[in-house]
Amino acid sequence: MSRRTVVAVIGPGEDASARDCDAARRVGALLAAAGWVTLTGGWNVGVMDAASRGAREAGGLTVGLLPGRDAEGASPGVELVIPTGLGEARNNLVVLASDALVCCGMSAGTASEAALALRGGKPLVLVAPAEETVAFLRSLRRGEPVAVAHADAAIVALKRLLQPS
Repeated sequence: MSRRTVVAVIGPGEDASARDCDAARRVGALLAAAGWVTLTGGWNVGVMDAASRGAREAGGLTVGLLPGRDAEGASPGVELVIPTGLGEARNNLVVLASDALVCCGMSAGTASEAALALRGGKPLVLVAPAEETVAFLRSLRRGEPVAVAHADAAIVALKRLLQPS
């Protein structure tokens, strides 16, 4: 039996826009439809919550890596809650535990995850990113983020990026 593909959905928490959350919810549902595991930072806010709910409602497996030592504040959309006790360092664990990442919106924490993904050679798909976001991530000269217009295009890009070589 082969291992399931794990895709992290990253983006702002409390500061997420409705557009970010709508995209994340759709990405989560599409990840579930593809048979992939949806991994998030686990919180009951913003992109993390939206992606988890979208995937879970579509019958997918959802995993949340919380920064604290307990499950308090976890999204009800997360089936497997893993308290890491790592604080913000859990962002690195989100990247390391995933095969690819989809970014819906931007914040300081999200920027750290995106940079770590590029540094680690993980595929990174940006959904409807601001031009400044793409320019910044490309300026790091560590891999090439893929910018797409909407959630459906993100899944198409992931399928291409995750093809065995």
